[in-house]
Amino acid sequence: MFIETVPNRNSPPAVLLRRSFRRNGKTVKQTLANLTHWPPNVVAGLERLLQGKTLVAMEDLFHVERTIPHGHVAVVLGMIGRLGLDDLIASRRCRERDLVVAMIAERLLHPCSKLATARLWATTTLAEELDVADADVDELYAALDWLGARQERIEAKLAKRHLREGALVLYDVTSSYYEGRTCPLARRGHNRDEKRGRPIIVYGVLTDGEGRPVAVEVYAGNTGDPTTVPDQVETLRERFGLERVVLVGDRGMLTETQISQLREYPQLGCISALRTSAIRKLVAAGDLQLSLFDKQNLAEIRSEEFPGERLVVCYNPLLADDRRRTREELLAATDKELEKIQRDVARRTQTPLTKKEIALRVGRVISRFKVAKHYALTIEEARFEWQRDHTSVAQEAALDGICVVRTSEPAQRLSSDDTVRSYKRLTLVERLFRTLKGIDLRIRPI
Repeated sequence: MFIETVPNRNSPPAVLLRRSFRRNGKTVKQTLANLTHWPPNVVAGLERLLQGKTLVAMEDLFHVERTIPHGHVAVVLGMIGRLGLDDLIASRRCRERDLVVAMIAERLLHPCSKLATARLWATTTLAEELDVADADVDELYAALDWLGARQERIEAKLAKRHLREGALVLYDVTSSYYEGRTCPLARRGHNRDEKRGRPIIVYGVLTDGEGRPVAVEVYAGNTGDPTTVPDQVETLRERFGLERVVLVGDRGMLTETQISQLREYPQLGCISALRTSAIRKLVAAGDLQLSLFDKQNLAEIRSEEFPGERLVVCYNPLLADDRRRTREELLAATDKELEKIQRDVARRTQTPLTKKEIALRVGRVISRFKVAKHYALTIEEARFEWQRDHTSVAQEAALDGICVVRTSEPAQRLSSDDTVRSYKRLTLVERLFRTLKGIDLRIRPI
């Protein structure tokens, strides 16, 4: 048997299964089946069988050595496209944009160094999807330089998307320790990472009212938090062209000095909070009556110390209980350690402890529990006495759970409740910092 293709004049050729034999001295062909409508691959397979060749199943011709993960890559790249992040980086696709998008995706999937990033690309479909499989670490750093030059342009796009006149703007700063010796911004300063002896860099983040990042700026490690505020005002007014905004910062950021400078811009409002020392002054002056909280947990007051500002006082009983409990635990732990030191000093009669030795031991205890203000200490040669300052404890306990939020915004624009809610939104920026430093992005070590 064999397969024969017979041409037709006005129609497709016929594919026939035939056999041939001799009859009366002549060769005769007999058609056994019409295969014209069979798929070509099936016809070809049958023809191989008729020719005596071996027919192997398609799955036997190939075997899977490994499957490159793709699902998580598809999710991240899909979300990047949905958010329009690639268009924010550059409106037109280019090699640098693809590299930056790939680094962002890899940072979300596997936070690591740029050297490790280039090596890990081969383990997923990310590099293939963005056509950057041939990129090395030097090209990644070059793409970062390209991205840095576009920072202001990208931030302007973010501001246009998320900010408007009269918008609420959140601002806070943090720091990260630095490994290396060549960064001109790495200086000694207040290390929030508790890495002693390491230089740090300080960076501030400006977000909209929902905590979406709009701008970031990096400062030298010895820069004080309040001194970064004027730069943010300039960013809002000059770069983003916003005249009317409400800037929200914590009590350590928007100090009295900074708020006085902000008054030079009548259209620029602010929301912050008072330090504990300022709250004590309000209580001493009679502007803040603690009896206000007998029936309510929120009240608005005025004070001559803060002209043109509204003071919204709020009381959180749960926070008050937590602070009271924490303070008692710290005081009890401090008492225990100080009593131990006092016994050791009294016992050492043959080789008495010197004043310096006693002070070092007491200093370690005080530094550990951080309640020194509640103790009266007497340290002399071979003598150590201590007692709690109950007046100090009572004064602090009276303000447990009390927070005073200050704002320059009139009540017609911002109610008391909204003022407190706006200040509490700073937790969104703190969450952003945890995302940067924590398991999500892990920017440290730098």
